[in-house]
Amino acid sequence: MRVLIIGCGYVGTALGERLVRCGHTVFGLRRSIAGAADLSAAGIHPLTGDVTRPGDLATLPDSLDWVVNTVSSSRGGPTEYRDVYREGTCSLIAALSSVDIHRFAYTSSTSVYGQMTGGWVDESAPAKPAGETGRLLIETEQLLLSAVSARQFPAVILRVAGIYGPSRGSLFQKYLRGEARLDGDGLRWLNMIHRDDVASALHAALEFGQPGEIYNATDDEPVSQLDFFRWLDSQLKRGIPPTAGESETTGRKRGVTNKRVSNRKLSALGWRPAFPTFREGYAAAVGVAQKLAHEENRPSSKPGRLSLLD
Repeated sequence: MRVLIIGCGYVGTALGERLVRCGHTVFGLRRSIAGAADLSAAGIHPLTGDVTRPGDLATLPDSLDWVVNTVSSSRGGPTEYRDVYREGTCSLIAALSSVDIHRFAYTSSTSVYGQMTGGWVDESAPAKPAGETGRLLIETEQLLLSAVSARQFPAVILRVAGIYGPSRGSLFQKYLRGEARLDGDGLRWLNMIHRDDVASALHAALEFGQPGEIYNATDDEPVSQLDFFRWLDSQLKRGIPPTAGESETTGRKRGVTNKRVSNRKLSALGWRPAFPTFREGYAAAVGVAQKLAHEENRPSSKPGRLSLLD
């Protein structure tokens, strides 16, 4: 297959490496030339272009089998979401209108589920996000679904849970820095997925996903915020974080919701996560943190130097 990955960054590069290993020809589109050497080293052909500039898309390869859109708003607000997701998707649909692609996979977010009751949600659950950024993600999904109906555009949508992996994982990093906070009683559910499992989920969607369908990409075990911190404390002995103040819980990119997201529909395609729970997924990062803590606490052999144990 000839594959184009748009927004070939943290997730896209992992997907590209996976597809290259499978023998596919992969092109990776980024907004700037930065990182082109890394893509080339991974066997990915680097391209430069920005989905917010339709003219950039005129030079996309004209022979493609699969296209994956993993663009990011770079933690922007509603304006960036509108430009990158909704308007960028419009531009991509237009640019690919003359290309006979077999599948188009798009990464949305499980944040579109605005449920607050802590129950299970699947793809049939209402997607009614409270925030404007979530509503823009739904509008983008609707653009793709309309294109499927009207133009036979072969779009598949993955609603992806909170991504973590090498050098990523906001809540874990905050815990290491002593900046993590509990939301109230800490019983709010967290839905997560390792970066490499997002890549394998996208691969499964390209191979087996049905146009016009939505699939949740998340691991097998949602975990409450309190239990996540309890597990980290059992591994790193740093205690349970204090409760957050009201000002610390407002304005979050993904919004504050409380639900458990099911991956059963995606699993029916034959997909299985390599990291079925956060425990397997964070094992390597926890191991590194344990090693660093051990080295910091090791008494120094140099005269006159105090260790953290002194």
